Amino acid sequence: MILFFIFTKALSKLPLTSKNISALTAPNGHVKSTIDSKLMAGESGMAHWIRHIAAISVLAFSAPLFAQENSTEGETETTEEVSPDPLELNMGDQNTEGEANVGDIYVRDTFDDWELRCVVGAEGQKDPCQLYQLLKDEDGNSVAEINMFPLPGGENQPSAGATVITPLETLLTESLGLSVDGSAVRKYPFSWCSQIGCFSRLGFSEEDVNAFRRGISASLIIVPVVAPDQKVSLMVSLKGFTAGFQAAIDAANE
Repeated sequence: MILFFIFTKALSKLPLTSKNISALTAPNGHVKSTIDSKLMAGESGMAHWIRHIAAISVLAFSAPLFAQENSTEGETETTEEVSPDPLELNMGDQNTEGEANVGDIYVRDTFDDWELRCVVGAEGQKDPCQLYQLLKDEDGNSVAEINMFPLPGGENQPSAGATVITPLETLLTESLGLSVDGSAVRKYPFSWCSQIGCFSRLGFSEEDVNAFRRGISASLIIVPVVAPDQKVSLMVSLKGFTAGFQAAIDAANE
């Protein structure tokens, strides 16, 4: 700290001008190793002394702090408690390789245009899995995503479900449209919105799931708030859906 004080006092004697500041500071924010020759004119001795003090102060701050020991003969050696050095660099903690935490998402398998994504469950519980596909517009921009998952089914009960996430700028009152291979559009309401987007929860009968299995592509239709008279159609590829959905069923039954 004493060396830093001396260095600061020495710098305070230099005239505070834009030329001096630009000479001391490089474009990337680091201190230059040399000072502009014009600044050194008439003060070369001082500048030379400042450079040595700066180098020594850097070395002083990079070394760990030790407790001061009394070297006087006959006196009892004492150790003072030292607070952590705020300038000391922390190397960080490294997780064990391959370690997964509860709630982490991982890709279990890929089926053409679909991914089987699973979430690490608590100890003793299954990892729930869903089919995932990222949806893009005609320009290749990521716009929405769909997650599909199997359900037990039964009388008047859905055999599959899906969660669709659309941009926050979606006009919610127009709902979400879905069509498989050009069939009639079915509307689904939005449930809620968060910082990441607006959510719609869809339920499918066994007949709907079979239409996905037979189909080539589906269309998700949304209406933007800024253009309520226009519709944005996002293609959902059904390539790999049959194998992927079966894998999701098998994962749920493990």
